Amino acid sequence: MTRSTKITSHQNVRPNKLAFAKKLRGEMTPAERRLWAALRRNAVDGFHFRRQQVISGYIVDFYCDAAKLAIELDGSAHEDQEKYDEIRDQAISRLGVRILRISNVAMVDVESAIEFIRDALHAGEPNP
Repeated sequence: MTRSTKITSHQNVRPNKLAFAKKLRGEMTPAERRLWAALRRNAVDGFHFRRQQVISGYIVDFYCDAAKLAIELDGSAHEDQEKYDEIRDQAISRLGVRILRISNVAMVDVESAIEFIRDALHAGEPNP
């Protein structure tokens, strides 16, 4: 893992956005809870994740700053907001953050989802 400037540092985040992110952490969906149980405490190859992280004014479900990887769990709510998600993804991607989308249906098999995430984490590492 290489260290670089943190995306999440020095953001000017409005207090209401921080409060909303905190509220979302307390109201995680069942799929988010299952994934968080697998990601927390640096459980995936030592990579540290945050949940409900504000990036460029948007809140992503999970974020690893070392790998500049955001994970979004897509449930039924995302079916009606494709255009919003596209604009949001573009804004976050401009910061060099890769976005990995996983459907809530895929979260039934958490181990497969973790392998998908592990591959994405290591794909961002520089080649020796």
